[in-house]
Amino acid sequence: MNSRADQLKAFDRLLTIMDELRTQCPWDKKQTMQTLRHLTIEETYELGDAILEDDLQEVKKELGDVLLHIVFYARIGSETNDFDIADVCNEICEKLIHRHPHIYSDVKVKDEDEVKRNWEQLKLKEGKKSVLEGVPKGLPALVKASRIQDKVAAVGFDWEHPNQVWEKVQEELQEFKDEIAKNNTDAMEAEFGDVLFSLINYARFLKINPENALERTNKKFIGRFQYLEAKAKELGKDLKDMTLAEMDVFWNEAKKV
Repeated sequence: MNSRADQLKAFDRLLTIMDELRTQCPWDKKQTMQTLRHLTIEETYELGDAILEDDLQEVKKELGDVLLHIVFYARIGSETNDFDIADVCNEICEKLIHRHPHIYSDVKVKDEDEVKRNWEQLKLKEGKKSVLEGVPKGLPALVKASRIQDKVAAVGFDWEHPNQVWEKVQEELQEFKDEIAKNNTDAMEAEFGDVLFSLINYARFLKINPENALERTNKKFIGRFQYLEAKAKELGKDLKDMTLAEMDVFWNEAKKV
């Protein structure tokens, strides 16, 4: 692996290239934080995909793309004298030191859960009015639900045993079924949301990341469906002209691949 000196040299090289692009490239010169925002989100999702695929070479590449965006934002911030990359680095360093008193002070902790509880308490002492302030409004709903539950659990608002959470899942499922029987669309949607929220909570107790679990299922479904499409093409058939029984044959084959 590279030495610390080589790592710093590589980072300095990236900063130099960013400066050159910002002053010389017509596209880079025009970018703002607002125009980069959606690209940053896209790059973050691509990094997430690479991690799920356990493709470390792709992870390395996508980390570079994300790092480029961080450096780009810092360069833009420096142009208005608001902040530069040193300010970004120093601020996160100070926050990490402050929120890890068990490392940088004399606080004692017994496990990971206590670290998380201390973290949330320190954030409140820093002036945050709610432990939920740190949950971004723009997060996808499934991820947001998971983060909400993590944060409130860190301050003690949680179930004591997994079976209690599973009972809550069953309770919400029954309420959902009741609303289906009444054919009340709005109430069905509300209860379905409760079912999802309680399932996400149960996943947390089982140490399952719900976003990763759902994405694994998405990828599995895509792979099987594309197998079905390929087999239909081999037979010269269009999926819409096939019966469900015919499609099921290939679908079951795909499960064995």
